[in-house]
Amino acid sequence: MKTPKIFESEYRFCLLLWAHEPIKSGELAALCKEKLGWKPTTTYTVIKRLSERGVLKNENTVVTALVTKEQVQTAELDEMVEKTFEGSLPAFIAAFSRRQTFTDAELDAMQSMIDSYRKGEKP
Repeated sequence: MKTPKIFESEYRFCLLLWAHEPIKSGELAALCKEKLGWKPTTTYTVIKRLSERGVLKNENTVVTALVTKEQVQTAELDEMVEKTFEGSLPAFIAAFSRRQTFTDAELDAMQSMIDSYRKGEKP
């Protein structure tokens, strides 16, 4: 199943949901008012829209996510690499690393991921 597209404001909403789920829709509306400055009607509209797209479910006023943060991040990154770097992961990594300074621990972690992939394992 393809991960549904989640837009920026929806992603900020989902971050709150993932941190507090399962959560009653009224509590989520109060949280969105506090953290995002949204009116309750905005929150309920977003709940309905994301429910229709298969991102979350709202049963008996309890809201839970149907996709994980990692799934959404992966889908977003895949789309960006495809669109911006013509699907080339090495081109993406080259562009990303031009502006970054990596610690030895970060380089070790990346090397460990590469080694795992070479062995046919997924981290």
